[in-house]
Amino acid sequence: MKKFKRGLFTAVAGISLLFAAACGGGEETGGSESDYPTTVTIGTASQGGLYYIYGSGLGELLSNELNISSNVEVTGGPVHNMQLVQSKDQDVGLVTLGPAYEGFKGEGDWTGGQKLEDVRIAFPMYTTPFHWWSTDLNINSIDDISTKRNVGVGPSGGTSGTYLPMIHDLLGVDANAVQAGASDMVSQQMDGQLDVIGFAAGVPIPAVQEVLAQREVSLFGISGEQRAEVIENLPYFDEYTIPGGTYEQIPEDIETIAMFNFGIVHADADEQFVYDLVKAYHENNDFMVSTARAAQEALPEAILNNTVVPLHPGAIRYYEEIGIDLPDSVK
Repeated sequence: MKKFKRGLFTAVAGISLLFAAACGGGEETGGSESDYPTTVTIGTASQGGLYYIYGSGLGELLSNELNISSNVEVTGGPVHNMQLVQSKDQDVGLVTLGPAYEGFKGEGDWTGGQKLEDVRIAFPMYTTPFHWWSTDLNINSIDDISTKRNVGVGPSGGTSGTYLPMIHDLLGVDANAVQAGASDMVSQQMDGQLDVIGFAAGVPIPAVQEVLAQREVSLFGISGEQRAEVIENLPYFDEYTIPGGTYEQIPEDIETIAMFNFGIVHADADEQFVYDLVKAYHENNDFMVSTARAAQEALPEAILNNTVVPLHPGAIRYYEEIGIDLPDSVK
């Protein structure tokens, strides 16, 4: 990929809706050649999580390779990013497959029955495992979480905050759910306000590493019949094993569940821009890996982890050019 003069890159730690309203973040998108953007907004999640790190790396990549400046926004996570891309208040969003699936189909309580049919998938990212940790070493599994426990579940609108309560309800865990960002939850756990934290993000999660650096913890996932029950009822989940050594202090494999992550754009986004974005993204995977190790999974064939939500025409053109056999359901 030919490199251009480096553009401006900024990371904005603000509330996405307010920033987009003030700056008109989504107005650069469009379906004609004249709408090729010079700046884009990238919706991530809370600071301290991998989405923000990944989105910041993507913003720098766009600057380096396409001379496009980026505003990297702190948002509520995938659910909010689906809504913001649908409304054109965000140009590129990072999402897990659960919200993408539910949003496109208008399923799930958070959609209010509204189908977010203008969202298109552009590129694959990595797998997001769900796991839990506690500084109380007597809590070693979901079954050990009692009704008297305060459990951090992530921010409202994020993958964790949306799906962990659903998982807990499904498995009969009736604990007190506390919604907050990763950094805030770690602070609360260190202060003794949270007994357990459950979180979903690409591993290793910086928040987990922060706790492990200070305390001995119990880290666990979901396996066996409980895992099978979750996958049967929530079909966008899959089995996953967090390899031993992912966290230096945890040598054992951790069996759990996971969703895949994708980058999304609006259906009206300029086709050539999306093509250039996806091409630069895959041709510079080494740069993304240097930003976030989880990007090792961001190979072109990983786009096949989605068979439900349509791809943007610019993305379709790229993947078909390199020989990826896309299913008809995403064209």
